[in-house]
Amino acid sequence: MKKNPLSLQLDPDDFLPASEDEKKQLDIMRESTTFWKDALKRFSKNKVAMVAAVVILLVIICAFVVPNFYPYEYDQQIRGSENLWPMQYSEEEQALIDSGESVFPHIFGTDKLGRDLGIRVLTGARVSLLVGLIASALVLLIGSIYGSVAGYFGGKVDLIMMRIVDIIYSIPDILIIILLQVTLKSPLQALFDSSPIFDGLNRVGVGLISIFITFSLLYWVSMARIVRSQVMTLKEQEFVTAAKALGASNGRIIRKHLLPNCIGTLIVTATLQIPSAIFTEAFLSFLGLGVAAPMASLGSLASDAISSINSFPYRLFIPAVAISIIILAFNLFGDGLRDAFDPKLKK
Repeated sequence: MKKNPLSLQLDPDDFLPASEDEKKQLDIMRESTTFWKDALKRFSKNKVAMVAAVVILLVIICAFVVPNFYPYEYDQQIRGSENLWPMQYSEEEQALIDSGESVFPHIFGTDKLGRDLGIRVLTGARVSLLVGLIASALVLLIGSIYGSVAGYFGGKVDLIMMRIVDIIYSIPDILIIILLQVTLKSPLQALFDSSPIFDGLNRVGVGLISIFITFSLLYWVSMARIVRSQVMTLKEQEFVTAAKALGASNGRIIRKHLLPNCIGTLIVTATLQIPSAIFTEAFLSFLGLGVAAPMASLGSLASDAISSINSFPYRLFIPAVAISIIILAFNLFGDGLRDAFDPKLKK
């Protein structure tokens, strides 16, 4: 009888359990990590992004914490303290200082109505940050849902939804804001005056509400396109096929499997949307289409300073520098997040 040549190659020792030395040879030489820990580690090594994160944190503290301890209000008019230069006191305030009383200095001076510019700049920074964060949240919510549905179903659904996106891209946002202000001014003002619940919205005015509505209507299209491209790639993966085989619904696959795998892209895109929203709000407030007086915005402060630029140039310089610092910090922070979440940069 002819022997099987394969039987001559078998060795019973090959089936023995692996020894400790053999197990150590298979150990991974680096520490095990997660997606988030790996991204955080690479982000912490980006010095520029870390500096930007510290600047953003300081701006948030100045905008939301410091005004609670500031001795002046953003709409407080101090008689006799009109048109003061930075760190300058009025005659009444100087008399109080001479008598031994303590008077908080006007760090950035005052405007023509005697309002402290320091608290107005801090309030303007708060408005800019709120606009950026709220607009980014709206863009993230609407864009991720719309883009994931279009990318997952594909075909005619994707074709129709993307043509709607193309149409929205062609609509000028400034025109929409102006139309919304004209059409919503009377009904919204009546609503705000009807109950003290809307006192906060009444302070910011119809202009800022129109900006938020415009962000909801128009500014999510870029996010939708990015999410769509990610979902179209991920839906061909094996874990989606396994989820379908287990009977998972389309909504659950999108919510539990596809969007979580796009979280890095979503975070980066939403973060980079913040400076764009801040600039848009500042630009519209500069044109008089943003916050309502006496509420302060960095754009409205710059607009008010134009009339007195020859006499008080610092009034334009201060809000302009504040806008530049905030937008630059968020851009650098977003670039750092993009580099940290980019799998191509892993080593």
